[in-house]
Amino acid sequence: MAFSADVGDKVRANRANWDARTPVHAASEFYATGRRDPQGWFASFEWDDLGDLTGRDLVHLQCHIGIETIALARRGARVTGLDFSGASVAEARRIAAEEDVDIRFVHADVHDAVEHLGAGGFDIVYTGKGALCYLPDLPRWAEVVTGLLKPGGFVCITEFHPLLNALGPKPGPGEGPELLLRHDYLEGRGAIERDATHTYTDGPALTSATVSYEWMHSLGEVVTTLVRAGLRIDRLTETASLPWPRWPHMHRTADGWWALPAHEPRIPLIYGLKATKPTT
Repeated sequence: MAFSADVGDKVRANRANWDARTPVHAASEFYATGRRDPQGWFASFEWDDLGDLTGRDLVHLQCHIGIETIALARRGARVTGLDFSGASVAEARRIAAEEDVDIRFVHADVHDAVEHLGAGGFDIVYTGKGALCYLPDLPRWAEVVTGLLKPGGFVCITEFHPLLNALGPKPGPGEGPELLLRHDYLEGRGAIERDATHTYTDGPALTSATVSYEWMHSLGEVVTTLVRAGLRIDRLTETASLPWPRWPHMHRTADGWWALPAHEPRIPLIYGLKATKPTT
């Protein structure tokens, strides 16, 4: 898809950044490929939203190295994974082969997914945590989701809550441990530039392509954009836990995820959204 010169530069920077992240992530203990059950990356409400996947045609957009993609395939779906990072797609193919899971991986920008995968071929579109913030054009993305779905098919989105994205991941110099708002919750003021030598996993520092860009998308924007693209909202879930401890004082819950201490305010950290394409 064609973007303005400025946005196109930011998308290319993001692609280079994810290419650089890929070998670090594939070797990390965070993902522990081949040793950690990938179903642990899913909240229980996700499986409720997805339902029985046996024999369903499912596409996982922005799949990175395919960890969650493998879990979806093991639930019985015929799965396609798509990502704009060539390095990520190559690694996803290698990991799936080692795990003996049959998945088709396609290297393409998510905005061009219909051109690469065909229209109306999927029962389910899935997009996971940390994907939407890399989308500069949410209406175009929603049109792609609608275009990929068969009539009666649905999209399941599980995403970091925009409130979480607005909170700083760690205190700044001279600040205490309180959670502070550092970024916009609402959309509309362009991309946030991040320059970080380390990613969210363990492992060595990046040696190049350290800059990335993220666009804020509020919950209201996501819901309204999907409705305008012709989808019916079936369910919206907000949860107070994460699949890893973003802050040091988080504690592990019974389901293996992480939550803030009980004496702190309960705030949403992840949301799940299910929306269906009408049959007529």
